[in-house]
Amino acid sequence: MYRSHNCGELTADNINQEVTLAGWVQKTRNKGFLIWADLRDRYGVTQLIFDEERTNKDVFKLAETLGREFVIQVKGTVIERESKNPNMPTGDIEILVTALTILNASITPPFTIEDETDGGEDIRMKYRYLDIRRNPVKNSLLFRHKVAMEVRNYLSQQGFIEVETPVLIKSTPEGARDFVVPSRMNEGQFYALPQSPQTFKQLLMVGGMDKYFQIVKCFRDEDLRADRQPEFTQIDCEMAFVEQEDIIQTFEGLASHLLKELKGIETGTFPRMTYDEAMKKYGNDKPDIRFGMEFGELNEVAQHKDFGVFNNSELVVGIAAPGCASYTRKEIDALIDWVKRPQVGASGMVYVKCEADGSFKSSVDKFYDQEDLKKWAEATGAKPSDLILVLSGDAHKTRTRLSALRMELATRLGLRNPEVFAPLWVMDFPLLEWDEETERFHAMHHPFTSPKPEDMPLLETDPAKVRANAYDLVLNGNEIGGGSIRIHDKATQQLMFKYLGFSEEQAKAQFGFLMDAFQYGAPPHGGLAFGFDRLVAILGGQETIRDFIAFPKNNSGRDVMIDAPSAIDDAQLNELNIKLNL
Repeated sequence: MYRSHNCGELTADNINQEVTLAGWVQKTRNKGFLIWADLRDRYGVTQLIFDEERTNKDVFKLAETLGREFVIQVKGTVIERESKNPNMPTGDIEILVTALTILNASITPPFTIEDETDGGEDIRMKYRYLDIRRNPVKNSLLFRHKVAMEVRNYLSQQGFIEVETPVLIKSTPEGARDFVVPSRMNEGQFYALPQSPQTFKQLLMVGGMDKYFQIVKCFRDEDLRADRQPEFTQIDCEMAFVEQEDIIQTFEGLASHLLKELKGIETGTFPRMTYDEAMKKYGNDKPDIRFGMEFGELNEVAQHKDFGVFNNSELVVGIAAPGCASYTRKEIDALIDWVKRPQVGASGMVYVKCEADGSFKSSVDKFYDQEDLKKWAEATGAKPSDLILVLSGDAHKTRTRLSALRMELATRLGLRNPEVFAPLWVMDFPLLEWDEETERFHAMHHPFTSPKPEDMPLLETDPAKVRANAYDLVLNGNEIGGGSIRIHDKATQQLMFKYLGFSEEQAKAQFGFLMDAFQYGAPPHGGLAFGFDRLVAILGGQETIRDFIAFPKNNSGRDVMIDAPSAIDDAQLNELNIKLNL
């Protein structure tokens, strides 16, 4: 056998035992007559010692050739370490090596395989298989495994069964762009990779499976950012004979279980908030509630003077930054420059310093007196020593801009502690949203989401006011899960397609199979999908997901390690009947 123990388990209890270890050489130290080497595997690091007096000459000579990342096997005796290392689980012992085998030599790695590496992100992405040897990445992948196991165990105990659904499916026009796959056997026709298993899990409910889940790969050909990848993983779930409350209770239970088992945190009942309330208080449908800085609307107390900027605005709104009245003019100007960036898009910002003595000093003292500014403080919840920051303009854009500023300030003020977890349900989303470019309504979630029964009449008269029977689970300012009660009858589904601009023929061509299934006794059903990559990252104390994915893509959607996507040769193109216009 290659090893009797791993490199993380030997302690003083093993002293005088003969052992066999195998792994990678992390580093060596050669004193001439003594050579030490740190041997690493997935489980830890053990120090090896080669002693010129006690080690066979040939073994000692071979040890002198060892370099970083050599793969070796050693046999030897566990002895007490003279200079103990309390920071290592194996720090009390070392192995006096009696036999050494080099299993594979290594060239010098392009960066050091240490927790604190000298490798930049691009080079580490290119040599990801080396990066995985580092503890931060290795531990992230082990943590991902642990989360997956907890999810599977919890859902299995709740009566869910895991069912695999197809990866080669039909392309649909709704949602993000599909990745398409040409069919060699069906000339000119294409499969799509699934953006989610949505219709299949609904069909499983029609099939009587009752409680389904799947930890599943999904694909969306959309622009990327730090927490988005072209291929991602969902915890996909569906239940039959349920109402919204049944689903919320089930998956609040799952989230509570994960927080307890993985982070040791007991949670009470999760707070709930409507979409309209979230937008009004935070300008965001996935608010971070670990801290305050709720929006204070100021139209009534700011539009009565001769300040034209406010008088001509649809919305005047502010937040109180705690303890920031001490900011210098230079620091405030830097914040104004930040909101003026193209990524935020504000044209300017008004500020009010709430002095410790209860007085106010603002950038608009020319237009507003102390009594006016006191009302601003009341509206924003500002206290002495706080700094009120105010934006104005179009209501939707202004809320979005102030939301971005709120999150930036929270980051700067250290209010976004990754070890604090604040879950929240956001409910009652709009069913439809208007798209200016296409000049028609689109489903805010997807076209299978049920409207609130009481809002059904509004589909004819005011579709923008129809609320969806939908809910999102938010954690620390990130949407980690979302779902809805589904439409389960053909007539309502046809009506939904009509309001989404589908002709009867288009609806039948794209989703006829689903509407046909509804005619065979479809039960009421609904579900939820968690973004697994994002959930793991947040539970792991990170905002970005890359280190929790074994082989991620970069910001351009490329795998720089294997150089994909890449061109394919003419023979393959011809076989697929594809002609490129280059």
